[in-house]
Amino acid sequence: MISTKKLIKLARKWQKLAAIRRKRIMSTIFKGDDAEKCYVKGHFVVYTVDHKRFVLPLVYLNNNVVQALLELAEEFGLPTNGPLTVLCDTAFMEYVVTLISHNVNEDAERPLLTLIAGSHRASSS
Repeated sequence: MISTKKLIKLARKWQKLAAIRRKRIMSTIFKGDDAEKCYVKGHFVVYTVDHKRFVLPLVYLNNNVVQALLELAEEFGLPTNGPLTVLCDTAFMEYVVTLISHNVNEDAERPLLTLIAGSHRASSS
């Protein structure tokens, strides 16, 4: 049988090794173009239903289409312990981001809002 002191010593050693491995894993995850965006203030992260990650500026929260997507996600239940997931696929989200980044007027947003509202009605019935 192992003494209590040895068990505590082994547990501390394993904790240190685990912490070192976590740091090593995290440093490899955040290398690349997305690394800077992860640490930039004034951004938020959303995931699409196909698990694609989008890092968006907080200014996008003022956009009607983003608001509609977030409201739809809220109605279907936001995860408490997971990432914020909007109910659209990657292609649709990329299209929304492109429209917002090109400062498209509200006339171009209307069809997207109609599409989102239609998908909400279809999924709720």
